[in-house]
Amino acid sequence: MSTEAGGRDFVIFRVFDAPRERVWHTLTDIEAMKHWWGPAGFTMIAAKLDLREGGFFHGGIKSAEGYKIWGKFVYQEIVPPERLVFINSFSNEAGGLTRHPIVPTWPMETLTTLTLEEEPDGKTKLTVRWKPHNAKEIEQKTFDAAHVGIKATWNGTFDRLAAYLAKGS
Repeated sequence: MSTEAGGRDFVIFRVFDAPRERVWHTLTDIEAMKHWWGPAGFTMIAAKLDLREGGFFHGGIKSAEGYKIWGKFVYQEIVPPERLVFINSFSNEAGGLTRHPIVPTWPMETLTTLTLEEEPDGKTKLTVRWKPHNAKEIEQKTFDAAHVGIKATWNGTFDRLAAYLAKGS
């Protein structure tokens, strides 16, 4: 699909060996998110959640080397247990929006849509659709060029989510 600036949406999915209600819970419960949210090698160091339309998630993650990254979601749509839609941005520790800490032409805002579909045998298909929101042309081009890296990051996050779900937590 296209975005306003003419680019491509990033889409990825994974089927998890867990019922949809349980996967939904892990996406919307701050205590659960602390155990798996973020790419491989990162741990959550802080998080606040106000799960309602117009509400937010604000959190920080830290790499094994000590590098910290902060992010913020502003929820646009919440349809339990089917869909979460939010504007995603990098932020500072106080929650103010910031540019990507390494890539200055990364979009200031991205629109993220998570959909959860029931699969046979109690499994759940989680699909992520991600695209720049209110992006300048250079930001759209930066996003489009990063799809391979984005895929690796999401796969690392999915691996952590799958491991957390496998623990039965």
